[in-house]
Amino acid sequence: MIFETVRSMIAKQLKADEASITPETRLVEDLKADSANVMIMIMDLEDKFGIMVEDDQIMKMKTVGDVVAYIESHQ
Repeated sequence: MIFETVRSMIAKQLKADEASITPETRLVEDLKADSANVMIMIMDLEDKFGIMVEDDQIMKMKTVGDVVAYIESHQ
């Protein structure tokens, strides 16, 4: 459930093919997200899931799976 929601939000924001996004998909290398994209994505995810992402944790999120794991552990 969380993965599907995150995948949909990332695909919409980055105009990527949702079907091609897996937990192993890298945000920067594979999806070409820049720092502004990542910040917007994090703010959207914070709103959607009612969490706060610490700034030092953002840099550790390299893959879609990393984002999902963070959300799962902070809900």
